[in-house]
Amino acid sequence: MKRKPDLLWVLVILFGLGVVTTGYTQSLWERQSDMPVIQAQPQP
Repeated sequence: MKRKPDLLWVLVILFGLGVVTTGYTQSLWERQSDMPVIQAQPQP
């Protein structure tokens, strides 16, 4: 018979996923800000 996962473990896993996702997103934003911004000219 399988035990239900404890609420504590579920919260720990969700917190860990949140930390990893936040770190990954922050590194993507920092990498994008290093790139030069190219603005497209509208075609007449």
